[in-house]
Amino acid sequence: MNFESMGLKPRLVKILNDQGLTQPTPIQQQAIPHGLEGRDVLGLAQTGTGKTAAFALPLLDKIMSVGAAPEPKTATGLILAPTRELARQICDNIANYSKGSHLKVAMIVGGKAINPQIEKMKRGIDILVATPGRLIDLLDRKAVRLDQTQFLVLDEADQMLDMGFIHALRRIAPLLRKDRQTMMFSATMPKLMAELSKQYLTDPVRVEVARPGTAAEKITQSVHFVAQTEKTSLLIDLLNEHPGVRSLVFSRTKHGAERMMKKLVATGFSAASIHGNKSQGQRDRAIREFKSGEIDILVATDVAARGIDIPDVKYVYNFDLPNVAENYVHRIGRTARAGTSGQAVAFCSSDETGALRDIEKVLKSKIEVAGGRPWPENRDAAPKGKKPASAKSGRPSNPKHRRRRNKPRKAAA
Repeated sequence: MNFESMGLKPRLVKILNDQGLTQPTPIQQQAIPHGLEGRDVLGLAQTGTGKTAAFALPLLDKIMSVGAAPEPKTATGLILAPTRELARQICDNIANYSKGSHLKVAMIVGGKAINPQIEKMKRGIDILVATPGRLIDLLDRKAVRLDQTQFLVLDEADQMLDMGFIHALRRIAPLLRKDRQTMMFSATMPKLMAELSKQYLTDPVRVEVARPGTAAEKITQSVHFVAQTEKTSLLIDLLNEHPGVRSLVFSRTKHGAERMMKKLVATGFSAASIHGNKSQGQRDRAIREFKSGEIDILVATDVAARGIDIPDVKYVYNFDLPNVAENYVHRIGRTARAGTSGQAVAFCSSDETGALRDIEKVLKSKIEVAGGRPWPENRDAAPKGKKPASAKSGRPSNPKHRRRRNKPRKAAA
């Protein structure tokens, strides 16, 4: 099967051919025909499998057939994405797929000045790519109307739930046309997704090319059991084994990511960081330099874990294991993209054994041990109602609490 045989408009097929895109990926083969038929679609696939084109191509094809120009402040098609970086990538891809057409594409996200976005919406937009928070801002200012939106896409819907956008999505849903076509795409299927799909999708067709939560086959995974204080030294040693190789390092916190980046730069590595404390300009510049090869190492929080298509990332290091097990799949999905191979290396400290167990439950397999010994099961958490024991004594870590707890009770009156 090729793009032409799917029934896409010849103009779209020519654009794809000019860009060297001739063979659809499995998720594209399954989703595009249903999208062209006007069906609601629930798409489940691993990261790096071409989900963007799976919804963008039928969306473009159908909007090209609408004919009428959008009314002021409206958008014919709306794509919601959880992060600014993913919204930018989607916007860039759609701009490439629609080159030479009359379609107007715009992006509204946080971190950018809001007034130019309001001005852009005044004329009406064919395809609007937005993050939920900034879309709510524009709706509150009556700068956007959704009553004319005929097509809706929710990309990486599970991360929107993780990031607390469920309330924003519930506000947006009633404002949309009831007779719209909706496509929802994700790499995992948490329980809340079922509620979201019922709210947004009507008689959807489910397309799935891998079990939700499955990592790409060409990713080699390993874990090092290492004390938290030794993680930085281990990371530097591993990076030195592969000098100049494009690597992505994940930290759980913004401050941790910034500290790690500065430490790597001081050690002689070319590195940058992206996290919530960085301006959008700084984040865009870091990703641009990483893609171009100006820097070899990008240190990030989970803001970079979804949908960022950075070619030739050979190593993903989970310096800190994620709090949400499904995010591990998205993090390591930044390597082994488009059929290539890659390495995913996790560091597990003694208090992260529970997180590791949760990850392995999602994967339904054990991660190969590359270094250290698994931590004893009883070291990752204290019994309910008790303070964590100190590493040396095994006693409660706060002496005041210990004295108070051991103080004899007064006799009952």
